Amino acid sequence: MSFVSVAFLLLFAGSYLGSKLCKTKEQKHIVLLIASYIFYAYWDARFLLLLVLQTYISYYLAKKIAQAETKQQSKRFMLTGVVIALAVLCFFKYFNFFVDSFAHIFGVTNLTLLKIVLPIGISFYTFHSLSYLIDVYRGRLKACERFINLALYISFFPQLVAGPIVRARDFLPQLDQDRPMNRENLVEGLQIFLFGLIKKVVIADRLAVCVDAVFAAPGSYSGLSLFLAVVAYSIQIYCDFSGYSDMAIGTAKTFGYDLCKNFDMPYISKNPTELWQRWHISLSSWLRDYLYIPLGGNRKGKARTKINLMLTMLLGGLWHGANWQMVFWGALHGGALVVHKTFREQSDRSGIHVQNPLLKRVVSVVSVIATYLFTCLCWVFFRAQSFTDAITILTRIVTGAAGIQYYYVFTFLFAGVIAIATTIGMVENHGHGYYPVLDLSKFWNKVILILAVFITLMFFYAGDTAFIYFQF
Repeated sequence: MSFVSVAFLLLFAGSYLGSKLCKTKEQKHIVLLIASYIFYAYWDARFLLLLVLQTYISYYLAKKIAQAETKQQSKRFMLTGVVIALAVLCFFKYFNFFVDSFAHIFGVTNLTLLKIVLPIGISFYTFHSLSYLIDVYRGRLKACERFINLALYISFFPQLVAGPIVRARDFLPQLDQDRPMNRENLVEGLQIFLFGLIKKVVIADRLAVCVDAVFAAPGSYSGLSLFLAVVAYSIQIYCDFSGYSDMAIGTAKTFGYDLCKNFDMPYISKNPTELWQRWHISLSSWLRDYLYIPLGGNRKGKARTKINLMLTMLLGGLWHGANWQMVFWGALHGGALVVHKTFREQSDRSGIHVQNPLLKRVVSVVSVIATYLFTCLCWVFFRAQSFTDAITILTRIVTGAAGIQYYYVFTFLFAGVIAIATTIGMVENHGHGYYPVLDLSKFWNKVILILAVFITLMFFYAGDTAFIYFQF
């Protein structure tokens, strides 16, 4: 069920009204859990059982961890849950990838791949289950006494299929509180939802027209047209994914719950490290806390730190998709993080730092441009249909190859919109994004909101509205 559908509108209205009529928070949790399971089953009811089963396994093993008499026993239960969750994820998402890679490496030609349907959102709810079990084991969270609380955390429909990846220790305590479903939360939540909707159906979906056409036949377009298509894709994927996050955060807010921030103006980052502090924040922080730090983080020397960075980004790339392009995409980002960390170590050791204010500003601007161009280079491998296409795109851009001239007006228009919004964020919120929630007690704010709704209805793209991150 997409956020951009009549079915979702009906589900939201029904679950909101049902929740408002509840007299206790426990009744509200039941209504929201039923709504979440309906939301998930709408795509494919067969996999609802898998979601419920994985939730129960996490619930059961977390209680066993809490009841264990020794650290060794609790660790055994935690590892059992982690292995089961990862085994399920690997089977559905990576089985064919590993079999196909094995066949290519060893020249096996008679292996038959299984026709495995990937359960939507499995990467996200698996990460929820893992973080819950690990946090209970670490003593940072108490095991849920009520199954319904854990079930609602893992399957809460706003963030079920594409995030943000919410931590159990951030969400479960909210279920113990009587979270208000008042007018203020409704108004704020709907405005945040509208903000994300505009990003998705007005900006991302219109840019997809250009991106899909150019990336389908990269050898036919000029170098400049390809470069503009790559820029268009950088805006498309940002508005598509951050738009979904905004809609999830806004929907949760109407029910009185707060979800974590997932994007913070990533394209003004000055280096790769900052980029991953601003892009898909819930994933990058999850990988840091549950993969990078357990691997040793930066506690075991400089060389080991860089190996850990690279391993984390390689697995982060593989999380995004079961193919070698995604692994390479992760390797590019991992390599960039290693280079940046090495550069910082050398500059700190030598004491070379820019002191002149004007030169410092110039360096900052150049750093932002360089980081953005590197990010676009990585997006080529993320979006291209094959390695060959990716190399073709980059080669034709660098050489300025001749071909079809395709200058999509919306690329320039929306690049300008993003630049203006970024400038406002830098001025009004010290370089950080924020939601422009309006005080509707004022007349002109009501006019602005009505105009925003009108613009959305006038300019939304009526074609394919599938979210890019649904495939992950």
